[in-house]
Amino acid sequence: MHIHYISEQNSILNHFLAQLRDVNIQKDSMRFRKNIERIGEIMAYELSKILPYKNVEVQTPLGKKQTAVIEDNVVLCSILRAGLALHTGFMNFFDDAENGFVSAARMHGATEILVEYRAAPSFAGKHLLLLDPMLATGYSMVAVFNKLIQQETPKEIHICVVIAAPEGINYLKKHLPDHVHLWVASLDDGLNNDKYIVPGIGDAGDLAYGEKL
Repeated sequence: MHIHYISEQNSILNHFLAQLRDVNIQKDSMRFRKNIERIGEIMAYELSKILPYKNVEVQTPLGKKQTAVIEDNVVLCSILRAGLALHTGFMNFFDDAENGFVSAARMHGATEILVEYRAAPSFAGKHLLLLDPMLATGYSMVAVFNKLIQQETPKEIHICVVIAAPEGINYLKKHLPDHVHLWVASLDDGLNNDKYIVPGIGDAGDLAYGEKL
């Protein structure tokens, strides 16, 4: 697996990550969502650097100019519901991308994940970007990955997460193909007994959209 840690060099990304973690700032759900969105924009920009490009000729009011544009189609696919704000950030930059959404619910056991809802375009031969703010155990991401690629093969697969635990990364390494790219905004210490990332940010879905039953 190709892993990209994008917060190793100090940038405005770390400012947004700090606000994301702050228990006082978290009380403002709109600001929490906006910070997730901003981080998504930064991740989209960094990821865009390794996509294939082609040269095209653009007509300006005063002439023509050769410039590079992304060569292949991109599909953004987020895991409901926590991935929605991150999805918006990526969509702000990949504005021509197709969009998909998939559900992943933890069932009776810690490793039992039900992937039931899928609304996504074809991604055969395209760049598939799987988006989820938190990579804790990695079980949900692997379950979604396996569900999506049953019938179609993307040209390239990028998994994009804001906060990751080492346990989740190791699980992905064991269960996903070597050619998959993993983009991580921040690597945290690990998981507690309840499988929450420490120090983490808490429940991203609840913080963004309110507590669920």
